Amino acid sequence: MTSDATLFDLSYTSPAGQEVPLAQYAGRPVLVVNTASKCGLTPQYEALQALYEEYADRGLVVLGFPCDQFAHQEPGDDAAIEQFCTINYGVTFPLSTKVDVNGRGTHPVFGFLKKRGGGLMSSTIKWNFTKFLVAPDGTTVTRYAPKTDPLSMRADIEAVLVSRAA
Repeated sequence: MTSDATLFDLSYTSPAGQEVPLAQYAGRPVLVVNTASKCGLTPQYEALQALYEEYADRGLVVLGFPCDQFAHQEPGDDAAIEQFCTINYGVTFPLSTKVDVNGRGTHPVFGFLKKRGGGLMSSTIKWNFTKFLVAPDGTTVTRYAPKTDPLSMRADIEAVLVSRAA
């Protein structure tokens, strides 16, 4: 990946098996989260959905990337994960198939985000529900810790929404 690459140069696979080009979100802020359905932080799905509902009409995209790399907290298949999210948290934002966020099999989206968003210790993702807010330019990335309440990110989201309208 070149240094001038953006998030919008990448893609992911939907639970239905369709390749989804992130280019369709170009010019919009994107909140990317590695998720898990059997984690103490799983209730964050509710706040992520609330943000999606609150800001979608102003351009915000929330993308959930299920991951089973942390204590086997996402054991289900893609259909089971999608069903869990819909039934238990009313999730309507897009989900990816299950991905790796660390190691040799790191999904390209997370390779990009870790490189751009950094972290306190290293670029390694330490746990489920690490969040990345990507500005509409597709290159500016702000990283948030797993325990960061998604609703506490409103000011940062508003800032990129405002810059979008400018």
